[in-house]
Amino acid sequence: DKVIDVNIILDVERRRHIAEINLHANGLHINAKDSTDDMYASFDSALNKIDKQVLKHKARINRHQPRTMREARKIQHKVIEVPAFNDDQNGSVDTEFTHKVITHRERVPLKPLTVAEAVMQLDLINEPFLVFSNADTDQVNVVHTHSDGTYGLIEPQL
Repeated sequence: DKVIDVNIILDVERRRHIAEINLHANGLHINAKDSTDDMYASFDSALNKIDKQVLKHKARINRHQPRTMREARKIQHKVIEVPAFNDDQNGSVDTEFTHKVITHRERVPLKPLTVAEAVMQLDLINEPFLVFSNADTDQVNVVHTHSDGTYGLIEPQL
């Protein structure tokens, strides 16, 4: 049941060799990227960053008491249809509404996490926010980073 997926992207831009590694394992997302003049050095450096992040995450997990994991919940969501452009009788297009198109859709299982665990996960994934199921309240919450390095928590109001 333990799914591990690793994506490695090697790229050359001008004379810079870029190596990016994305690791996905049991809901844990870790990524590292490095750029040098040598592809082997870039890859080794990115791999060392991944290794440090995995060890850091393992140490954090070991410091916390293990909790029983509930089944991952999947939240169903619907895409709201944006009204299409209306043609009037003169053939001109009504541009009152800007037509927005969703280009990417991702479904992720929600693991029950405490707020502290969600903040730790957010530190590891290098994303601006993390959607999670709050283990204390059984509600969907969002934790996000502010530009000053602090964190914010969005909770639904009932």
